[in-house]
Amino acid sequence: MKKQKKMNFNIILGCILLAITLIPALIGLVWTPYDPQKMDSSLKLAGSGIRHIFGCDNFGRDIFSRIMSGSGITVMIAVGTVALGSILGTVIGAFTGYFGGLIDEALMRINDVALAFPSLLLALVMVSLLGTGKYQVMLALGIAFIPSYARIVRSEYIRIKNLDFVKAARLAGAGDLRIMFVHILPNTKTVLLSSVMIGFNNAILAEAGLSFLGIGVQPPDASLGRMLSEAQSYMFVNPGYVLFTGATIVMIILGFSLISKEIG
Repeated sequence: MKKQKKMNFNIILGCILLAITLIPALIGLVWTPYDPQKMDSSLKLAGSGIRHIFGCDNFGRDIFSRIMSGSGITVMIAVGTVALGSILGTVIGAFTGYFGGLIDEALMRINDVALAFPSLLLALVMVSLLGTGKYQVMLALGIAFIPSYARIVRSEYIRIKNLDFVKAARLAGAGDLRIMFVHILPNTKTVLLSSVMIGFNNAILAEAGLSFLGIGVQPPDASLGRMLSEAQSYMFVNPGYVLFTGATIVMIILGFSLISKEIG
């Protein structure tokens, strides 16, 4: 009973944190209280107030509006990254795990080499090839995430493919593709969903890291990582600049972590 209550608390808390951060992020894709790019020299590093609740940055831009816009871009990149990585990784893992043989051996050896490098390091290599910008970062991170999803799905397919319900489907005349994606794939949903939630965490951290280093999202677009990089030089002049931006990243990561922990 206590364990159930703790599980419910973690999920509820995770959902609340995500609602606080993601709802403004989604709204920020289409509307913000102020133009995130509008500069006002008279408001440089202004503190929190009624008109600008999070204050203004070193160019006089409204920090709350930029966090809304930047969060939206960061979340958009995370969604694209996880979608690309999970879909292609699932297809590769499904085919290699179900059929096995030489194709499985060849692809998994390539996969193992890719997994030997941290995702962020692999993403750095991809960004150097694809260039900087939000869509290039999305593509680079998506490619970097494929090996981990492929390995997870392959393991599930190897575990499930010889179970009784799969054998029954074969005896009923079901083709390989139907068995793979109609009978087996739904039975991987728990592991896959947990991996997707963790993937959002990793994608947001990776995007923030790349943008913090200046090789991710480029001006005039905002992103949480880039804002944090800009804010560090003014943390003693306007602490809210760093605190509000950093707190947004922490709340998103913590929200996804709490939910993925209980799902897994």
